[in-house]
Amino acid sequence: MKKRISLLGLGLSVTLLACSQNGELPAAPVDVTVLGLNDYHGNLEATAFTPAGTTTAIKAGGVEAIGGELADVRATNKNTIFVGGGDLIGASPVTSSLLRDEPSVIALNKLGMKASALGNHEFDQGLTELLRMQNGGCESNDPTKACKFDPEYKGATFKWLGANVEYKANGQNPFTPWYVETTPDGAKIGFIGAVTKTTPGIVTPAGVADLNFLDEADSINKYVPVLKGMKVDAIVVLIHEGGELVKDPSNTDNYATVGCKTLNTESAIYPIARRIDPAVTAIISGHTHQGYNCLVPDPTGKDRIVIQGEFYGHLLQRLDLKVDKANHRVLEAKAANLVVNYDARKAAGTLDANMTALVTEAKAKTDAVKNTFVTNLAVPQIKRGATRTTESALGDVIADSQLAAMKSQGAVIAFMNPGGIRADLPGTTNATNTITFGDVFAVQPFGNTMSVMDLTGAQIKTLLEQQTAGPNSGTNVKLLQVSAGFTYTLNLGAAEGSRVSDMKLDGAAIVPTTKYRVALNSFLAGGGDNFVVLKEGTNVVNTSLADVEALVTYLKANAATLTNTPAGRITIVAAPTP
Repeated sequence: MKKRISLLGLGLSVTLLACSQNGELPAAPVDVTVLGLNDYHGNLEATAFTPAGTTTAIKAGGVEAIGGELADVRATNKNTIFVGGGDLIGASPVTSSLLRDEPSVIALNKLGMKASALGNHEFDQGLTELLRMQNGGCESNDPTKACKFDPEYKGATFKWLGANVEYKANGQNPFTPWYVETTPDGAKIGFIGAVTKTTPGIVTPAGVADLNFLDEADSINKYVPVLKGMKVDAIVVLIHEGGELVKDPSNTDNYATVGCKTLNTESAIYPIARRIDPAVTAIISGHTHQGYNCLVPDPTGKDRIVIQGEFYGHLLQRLDLKVDKANHRVLEAKAANLVVNYDARKAAGTLDANMTALVTEAKAKTDAVKNTFVTNLAVPQIKRGATRTTESALGDVIADSQLAAMKSQGAVIAFMNPGGIRADLPGTTNATNTITFGDVFAVQPFGNTMSVMDLTGAQIKTLLEQQTAGPNSGTNVKLLQVSAGFTYTLNLGAAEGSRVSDMKLDGAAIVPTTKYRVALNSFLAGGGDNFVVLKEGTNVVNTSLADVEALVTYLKANAATLTNTPAGRITIVAAPTP
């Protein structure tokens, strides 16, 4: 048996086996193409994307262009399988979210998706609602949105896969762990799906209170023998966990680089990939919104494809497998990230007409709300942070809006989780600096409401220490955005638990034993993003005011004075260079 690695045309080519069991070349291998979509987040319409090697943004993604891409690939290979890497719904734009993401699920049904990993955002509205999204029906926790696109919503025809999800009560899995697709030429391709085990800390805790999220690699490996027993010809993992390329000025790898060896070894996906059974041919990943097409050694030390396609459908992950049906093995595997160029397809007339009709219908049902005028800013755009580790101008504005909204409840400080800020304001600039409700909703699409609680000064320090501790340490740091009047210093070079100092409110030192009334969204109030000290808050009041409405009100009152400059409420002392 020989192993050969070569870089061929479309993408990475890994030759896994050169001969059959009797020593002769296998007859009539089958070419199978797998196309993967990760972190789609209900983006029915194309959004801005700058291709590698250029400085000019194009419109990419959107179901019309994705449909066109699928049609082209299927025309060249009837053995094409469309799958997902999780976060297909949740944190979605108005056109999908106001209709409970049902148009996005229906679009994926019509595009022929077969299976997808669960993503953490699939759980944004809780387990019961996710099961409705899978199985259909109109009994929703938000009847104002459910079944408004299709009065007889029938659910997803594809299967969400969650090998590492189980009920706490009985250990049973509420989702299918695996899926097998048989292609027209008879190749059997098995898929095992898993979601990041960190899900309970990054969604509203109450929504997943009945579930355990187990080790990803262990859970995947549990089902490899099952698929091998079914004599599948290849196994592909769909996992909603990811990584990023090494950040170094000398590293020029990007999503288009074939066979990169620069996937950060400290990324969550790297040790998982190292432990997944060698029988798995490739790993389609997600969650981190990065584009990469890398090689990571499997448990035997052999290189294996680990790929992710950025987000919002800008890229499709493509695997080309040559399989030997007689011996149930893969002869060759190639990988590439394909740019889904909406502009080029529109110009060429190759958008998917059925998807155009679906998007038109969804827009017709939501545009009146989406296009509602809010205000005109004094600046073209207020931006969120490039990462979740910095104070941002938009983070400041949101925290201030929440404080203003909850002052009637006695609030003196507000905290905002950076992961809840999903877009700049507005996402695309315009000549009049106009902000619509759709722009505001794109910033905060989760449907959270406002809460207030009492925290002692000591608990506030613990809260801020939890930004860089435990599950939020390393590459998972989450810097809470804070309201005007509250300041502190964060020393990243200090020992864990001793990084926060000089906390002040309106210039006066925060007193450990004094209680302070704090405003925050319902996600944080429940201990979301691993800020578990918030579960200890007292005198909690959960209001019905949506965080989006709080921001709309604040923008209308303060638009003329807002800037795109962070206020400098957090002083960060960087860790010393080793």
